[in-house]
Amino acid sequence: MRKLLCLAAGAALVFGAMGLSACKKAESSARYDIRGEYFPEENKLVAEMDVSIPNPTENKLDSLSFELWANAYREGAEYSPVSALYKSSAYYAGSSYGGIEISEVEGAAGFTVCGEDENILSVSLNEPLYPGESAELSIAFTTTLANVNHRLGVGRKTVNLSHFYPVLCSFGESGFKEYVYSCNGDPFVTDCADYTVSLTLPAEYRVAHNGVGASLTEGEKQTVSVTAEGVRDVAFVFGKELKLLTAETGGTAVEYWYSSDPAPETTLKAATDSLAYFSRTFGDYGYPRYVVAETDFPYGGMEYSGLAMISSALQRADVPAVVAHETAHQWWYGMVGSNQFENAWQDEGLAEYSAALFLGAYPEYGDTYEGAMKRSESGYRAYFSYRAQIGNEADTTMNRPLTAFTGEYEYRNIAYDKGVILFDRVRAAVGDKKFFTGLKNYVSAYTGKIASPEDLISCFHKAGANVEGLFRSFTDGACVI
Repeated sequence: MRKLLCLAAGAALVFGAMGLSACKKAESSARYDIRGEYFPEENKLVAEMDVSIPNPTENKLDSLSFELWANAYREGAEYSPVSALYKSSAYYAGSSYGGIEISEVEGAAGFTVCGEDENILSVSLNEPLYPGESAELSIAFTTTLANVNHRLGVGRKTVNLSHFYPVLCSFGESGFKEYVYSCNGDPFVTDCADYTVSLTLPAEYRVAHNGVGASLTEGEKQTVSVTAEGVRDVAFVFGKELKLLTAETGGTAVEYWYSSDPAPETTLKAATDSLAYFSRTFGDYGYPRYVVAETDFPYGGMEYSGLAMISSALQRADVPAVVAHETAHQWWYGMVGSNQFENAWQDEGLAEYSAALFLGAYPEYGDTYEGAMKRSESGYRAYFSYRAQIGNEADTTMNRPLTAFTGEYEYRNIAYDKGVILFDRVRAAVGDKKFFTGLKNYVSAYTGKIASPEDLISCFHKAGANVEGLFRSFTDGACVI
């Protein structure tokens, strides 16, 4: 995510182009089949989900845990998805609430909604799930959308539909990783999976989505069917006023859906150019197409596998950098995963640095690499000075949970600005050849996986660059910038 802080009757069938999946196919991938209908008069999505969950461990499992991200929007949630800084712009019509209700889980002994903030669906299995076996569940749920310009919500002009379904928690050494929502960043730690989604909604909406799909319109309703293989999520943006521009680069179709953008051709070109640049620089883009959607969103933008949201409230001059940042996330989040909750700099700092590289290679967008570096360094130093002036020692450690940041100002300066400075220093220390070889190694080795900071460092070591000490000095907060 990119944050910019300031103290027809009849039937029509449309098919998307097929292509590769970004996550390397694995026998341990979960499979989701979601069938739902959106009712705009109630802001509700009523759905059923069949999910096949393989046991990825060497031990038996007696229960499964799913994240219920939609419950962060409910009344009384302890961890709000929107900070006080953005509340007025996000909740455009005043307070509004949503949430997810689980009505039934078939194929299980029982279920409970639990977790620190009612954010976890715990499913007790009928019998132990042994390694090499899969559990088959059917989950019925209703997701209510708040009136909010956010990842999941009904905005002024568009509806954003993401993280609207129960998502299997990523499995780590100590079991399922359960995380609360955080307004500071992106709390989503998600393994790759295969999806088929059938979404029915009024025919008057135009729909942007990731994956490949077909739309069938009959009377006053349409059904959009989507297949997305080897992705970390599925997401939709739909609205009555959306328009579409298309382009192509390297055999990949690029779509830009917009409603109020005064220069949509330029935005589409930024998406196409950045996709081409990152493909050359880091390795081939791994999704069948790339979709950018202008939508109601309080921040700069938000990434999903093969889809990026960009805010309709952006200043025109900021659009190319935001598009480049979200495009970079197709590598640093979508293809190569990391623990965004514990180590936000690993994808956000790298995506922001990648955007700076792009701007340096394409000066026609009105910026430079040097300008981006200067902004990050001056922003970080201003944060450090501010903390000193108010008498509090600045915590400059980078490996910490999103909930450990005092607010968005600290989060932005540590995860983004200090992350940018880190990668700039690594490049200067090892030279371009080893630096870019290290990043290509990173893509090659960890596409489809969740990489740790140590995994990233090891990819530079493989390129002949001993950078562990440099990384540690930044992440541990020892270096002085």
